[in-house]
Formats: sequence, structure tokens, C-alpha cells
Amino acid sequence: MTEAIWTQMDAYFKDQLVREDPALQAAVQSSDAAGLPSIQISPTEGKFLMLLARAVAARRILEIGTLGGYSTIWLARALPAAGRLISCELNPAFAEVARSNLQRAGVGEFAEVRVGRASDTLSKLIAERAEPFDLIFIDADKDGYPDYLTAALKLSRSGTVIVADNVVREGRVADASTTDPNVRGLRRYIEMIAANPRLSATALQTVGERGYDGFALALVCDTD
Repeated sequence: MTEAIWTQMDAYFKDQLVREDPALQAAVQSSDAAGLPSIQISPTEGKFLMLLARAVAARRILEIGTLGGYSTIWLARALPAAGRLISCELNPAFAEVARSNLQRAGVGEFAEVRVGRASDTLSKLIAERAEPFDLIFIDADKDGYPDYLTAALKLSRSGTVIVADNVVREGRVADASTTDPNVRGLRRYIEMIAANPRLSATALQTVGERGYDGFALALVCDTD
């Protein structure tokens, strides 16, 4: 099997099941035009996140890593009328592109991009005793994943779903001898999930237009 076949299959599923609308297409185009890295999730992954958020009846969503807001749009579209999404983005220029994309998609009124270090934003939410989030999507610097998990658990409730993207890294996460800080961060993240009795989790490998990677999904079962 080759990446060309994976991409062909993604295109087939996108045409049959996803059908990106102009707002989503414009989000990718404007991000490319602004020079943002082309590392956003694929359309099929975006639709998966939206369906997952709807399946758990999410009212509050936390996203760690905004980029150009492509995944943010998908997640925001899963929210009910009174729902709210907070997305954390380090780069101010990226955040401005994302805000424009969110407004164009019609979700800017309830999808907020907070600029700064995600750890600082999360600490502030914890200090404010923010209402727990129903779904948390982590897709940022991989060496920061362990710290993001620690914070996410403080912002969760029993039933919260935590999704972490890019946890396979073309199979490099299985290498216990790695010195890559990103891979080491991901390995520590997986180990923390496995050792936490409050979490029930699994991980799935994916192939497609974004290559060979995967995501981890954890359910918070007890917040005592």
C-alpha cells in the first residue's frame, strides 16, 4: 500500500461523506496564503471530530492548538446554540488568520481564540474554576502533551472525552530509545494515560492524505 492510495481513499471518502463547504475550503486557502504550515487535520478527520463532539452532546469544547482554525470550525459546528469553544494559539499571526476564518464560517461569536502559551491559558482557566469541558482536542507542540494532559484533567468531568492528535509519528512513538523531544513527549503522554485510573483510553493508527499517524482517545471515568 502506498501514500498515493491512502490519499485516493481520503478523496473518495471526502467526496462521498464529507463534502467540504466553501467556508472550510476558504479556511485552508487563506491559511496557505498567509504562509501558515499546511499541517491542519484532513477533512475526514475534521468530520470525525465533529461527529464525536455531537455524539457526546458537547456544550463546551477546549482546543489546544488553533493554527488557522480549520479544526476549530469543525468542532464549533458540533455545538448547540448556547455552546462555547475556547482555542489556544501561541502565534498571534496564526490567531488572526483563525479568527477571520471563524467569522467567515459563522462561528466566530461562540468560538474564541486565546493567544499566548497554552500552559498559561490553561492555568488561567483552572484558576478561574472554569466550567468543565465536554471534549478537549490536543493538537499542538508534542513535547507539551504531558503538561496539557495534566491541565486537561483539571478542566474535565466524568464523561469528558480527550482526543490527542499525531500520536504515531510514522511509527516513531514505538521507539523506546528515541531522543526526539516530540516523540518522547508523546510517549510520556501515552504512559500517563495508561497509568491514570481515571482514564479509559485507546489509540488508533491512521493513514491518508496526511500520511501515517494516529490519535489517542481517552474517556474521563471518575473525577474524584
